[in-house]
Amino acid sequence: MTRTEVAAAEVRRAPAGKRRQAREMALQMLYQREIGRLEPQQLVREFDLHSFRSETADAGATLHASRLALAYARTLLEGSLVNQESIDALIDAQAENWRLERMPVVDRNVLRLAVYELCHQPDVPAVVVIDEAIELAKKFGSDQSGRFVNGILDALLATLGRDPNR
Repeated sequence: MTRTEVAAAEVRRAPAGKRRQAREMALQMLYQREIGRLEPQQLVREFDLHSFRSETADAGATLHASRLALAYARTLLEGSLVNQESIDALIDAQAENWRLERMPVVDRNVLRLAVYELCHQPDVPAVVVIDEAIELAKKFGSDQSGRFVNGILDALLATLGRDPNR
């Protein structure tokens, strides 16, 4: 197991806040990649860990958590990019009256991360993936983003036949 895989496994066992931090980082990297056309390695290298430090937490512990979160964010980023063609096809199939390229950038990338987790991270319960995606969409997207993401992911979950609690 590589160091990145070990760190990503640690984040999956970490409190929900650290996984949320990783998802936020991955979303921001995907967004930057799409807007700036940057390569994944460049995004990870340039990403500012210090922006995720908590002012009230122990600096060393927070930096460690951020490194773990960055490792999981990297897993999410690379996984969604490697599998982007199949992920986009799954999103396209569920997005009635929406072409992928016409979706807002944030919504499209929240969906890509969530679909990657649903299809390739079976240890994360589907309900958690969907809830986290909705929260990301609400935080970074438009007023309609949460409902839009929820609708597509609920339809996809039914298509995949995956138990929401597993």
